Amino acid sequence: MNLPNSITMSRIVMIPLLLWILTSHFPWLHVHGAQEITASVLFVLASITDGLDGYLARKRSQVTTVGMLLDPIADKIMVAGALIALVAYNPDVVKVWIVVVIIGREFLVSGLRSIASSEGFTIQASDLGKLKTVVQIVCVVSAILAHGWYQWKFGVLIVPVKWIAIAAIYFTVLVSSISAIDYFVGFWKQIDHASNDRRKSFILTRRKNASTP
Repeated sequence: MNLPNSITMSRIVMIPLLLWILTSHFPWLHVHGAQEITASVLFVLASITDGLDGYLARKRSQVTTVGMLLDPIADKIMVAGALIALVAYNPDVVKVWIVVVIIGREFLVSGLRSIASSEGFTIQASDLGKLKTVVQIVCVVSAILAHGWYQWKFGVLIVPVKWIAIAAIYFTVLVSSISAIDYFVGFWKQIDHASNDRRKSFILTRRKNASTP
C-alpha cells in the first residue's frame, strides 16, 4: 500500500476513534473542555488528510483504483459519522432533520456520479462543492466546541461559540442544498448532451445504411 492510500486509511481509522471520544467512555470526561478539544483536533487532522492524500497521489504519480474508491468513501463516512454522533452529543445545535438533509445530499451526488460514470462522462467538483466541504468542517468543529462552551471571553472580545455553531450548521444546510441543485443541473445537461449525440449518431447510421445499395 502506497503513502497516499495509507493516509486515506488513517482517516478511516480516525472515524471510530472520534466517535469513541464523543461518548461517555472518554477517560478525561470530567476535565472541562478536554473531550471537545480532543475531538475537534482529531476531526481537523482527519480533514487535512482529505486533501493531503489526493495531493500526494498526484504529485508522486500514485493514483490508484483503490485510492479513488477509498477516498470518497472515507470522506462521506467521516462527515456522516461525525454529524450522527453530534445529534446525540449536542442536540441543541445539531437537529436530526439537518443531518438527514446533509447526508441525503451526499447520497444524491454519489448516485448522480455513478449514473454519469455508467453513461461515460464525469461531473466535476464545482466551487460550491468545495465550499461545502470547508463549511462542513467548520460546522462539525464548532458544534463540538459548543457542547463545552457557550462563549469565549478574551478581555473585551467575546466569541459566541454556540451561535457560531448554529449559524455554521444552517449555512451548511444552505450550501449543501444549493450544491446538490448545481450538481443535478450539471448532470442533466450532460445527460441531455449525451442523448442528443446518440440520437444524431443513430440518424446518421440509418441514413448511411439507407444510402448503401
